[in-house]
Amino acid sequence: MSIDIPGKCVIRSETPEDYESISEVIRRAFDGRPYAAGNEAELVVALREQGGLAVSLVAELDGNVVGQAAFSPVTASDGTDGWYAVGPIAVVPGLQQGGIGGQLMRAGLDAIGKLGAVGCILTGDPNYYCRFGFEPAPAHAPPEEPAEFFQVKRLRDVELPPVFHFHPAFYT
Repeated sequence: MSIDIPGKCVIRSETPEDYESISEVIRRAFDGRPYAAGNEAELVVALREQGGLAVSLVAELDGNVVGQAAFSPVTASDGTDGWYAVGPIAVVPGLQQGGIGGQLMRAGLDAIGKLGAVGCILTGDPNYYCRFGFEPAPAHAPPEEPAEFFQVKRLRDVELPPVFHFHPAFYT
């Protein structure tokens, strides 16, 4: 299934004027979802307040924020620098499955690549994220995360560290 989205979707970095809209987009996107923790909007606020948002992008359609993607630095157990996490990534319900999330993901991966990223991690549906080159990596999952949904994408030819740890804001 795909949704026809009229107008031009612009992917850009967030601005302070977007903060309320971002929170609303995230709440709407995750509301009632069985995989939602219920704190996704608050997570982005906490990452922002703690200096943990390396990249935060919005999708704007006809002047309205309709999507958001956050990328934050992670800690590798072997001290390797340059790993980032994606999440949350959200699109308002009426526009999901129309390609906006994919645009946000590709733009975010490009942005962290320009920051020198060696790779990216996430916890999510392997059937969805494989299209972006993510691969299951249960042996490297943080202890707080469901290993069967933990995935990595290498942006450079590097070894995976034994274990990753998301930014502390993920667990506050």
